[in-house]
Amino acid sequence: MSRTLPQWLDYIERLHPKTVELGLERVRAVAQRMGLGRPARKVVTVAGTNGKGSTVAFIEAIARAAGWRTGAYTSPHLLAYNERVRIDGRDAGDEALVAGFEAVEASRGDTALTYFEYGTLCALWLFERARLDLAVLEVGLGGRLDAVNLVDADVAVITTVDIDHVDWLGSDRDAIGREKAGIARAWTPLVLGDDDPPASVLRHAYAIGAPAVRANCDFFFERLGDDAWRWREINRTYELPLPRLAAPSQLRNAATAIAALRALGEPLPAAAIAEGVADARLPGRLQRCERDGIEVMVDVGHNPQAARELARWLGDAPVRGRTLAVFAALGDKDLAGIVEPLAPRIDAWYLAGLDVGARGLPIDGFGARLAGTAAAGGRPHATVEQALADALADAVRGDRVLVFGSFHTAAAALQALQPPPAGRG
Repeated sequence: MSRTLPQWLDYIERLHPKTVELGLERVRAVAQRMGLGRPARKVVTVAGTNGKGSTVAFIEAIARAAGWRTGAYTSPHLLAYNERVRIDGRDAGDEALVAGFEAVEASRGDTALTYFEYGTLCALWLFERARLDLAVLEVGLGGRLDAVNLVDADVAVITTVDIDHVDWLGSDRDAIGREKAGIARAWTPLVLGDDDPPASVLRHAYAIGAPAVRANCDFFFERLGDDAWRWREINRTYELPLPRLAAPSQLRNAATAIAALRALGEPLPAAAIAEGVADARLPGRLQRCERDGIEVMVDVGHNPQAARELARWLGDAPVRGRTLAVFAALGDKDLAGIVEPLAPRIDAWYLAGLDVGARGLPIDGFGARLAGTAAAGGRPHATVEQALADALADAVRGDRVLVFGSFHTAAAALQALQPPPAGRG
């Protein structure tokens, strides 16, 4: 009897003893047994500490506006696994994902795959059968040893490099950059969204002959006013509407996406770029809700670089009242580094535990880890839902509630903020 999608997800989560085991040997062997070919006529692979999902969303939206049949593979998801695999702008259905998982299982033999590896093979199998013009693949962790790196990209993108996942990638930007640069291929473009990428990235690009296309060196972007911005390179300029996505970094992400698509060397109408930039959406990136006159902003930001970006946005978009922070994070994060840049912008902290497996951090442990930070006196709650309810109860019209700290935090908040189902008449 065929498993349902929830049954498959439960199965693949238990299949491998580790959540993360970097390396391509196992997943490559299964891919070969599956007979996987190219997932699309053109492939863009996107790595980076922050901005990966947004950059994928911009690439996808612009490509679809240009008439390309496009697939996007991203992770993690917020509310449903189906979000991870999009084909022609639509999340993959349960039946399609089940068929992909069955194809992986039929070829896996006794090879133990991680949850992410299993899902990556499923996505590549679905993409190959969808006859795509473009596949956009988001790296899960690092780059060099990530399952997505099975595929030779026509253009590789590194959005930003900062400190995160130090247990797997290293403790400084140079080491982390070296891992992310592993997605580059010889003599194919490597687009860099950082103004100052680590030397390890540039050294690797030079060593393999990958031409580096650098922000504010080979392509440029600047805001023109309240509703427009300019992207330019030598002999090419576009004046564009501002992205719908709110954070200041989204201009850089959009600019990096345009550079990646330009590097493919395919015809790209200016109208498609403008349409894609304006239409790109991604849940959980400063996603705005309102409850009784109180603005609620939900963001997946979960490392110091993302926290600095949130602090910048809060400074650029002040509210009349207070800013109340609902904060819950995983145990392997630099909590002090997240709190520090936000502290001057936050008037009250509402802390929550996360019960999400080995990386989760119950509220007692979370509170202990925050000792010595500005959030140390925050009001403790067992769950994100309870912390959000408490913050909303304390807030008055003109206040803002910011919910952040992880994808799990954002997902719990968005579910809690959904309107109740309409009653039957």
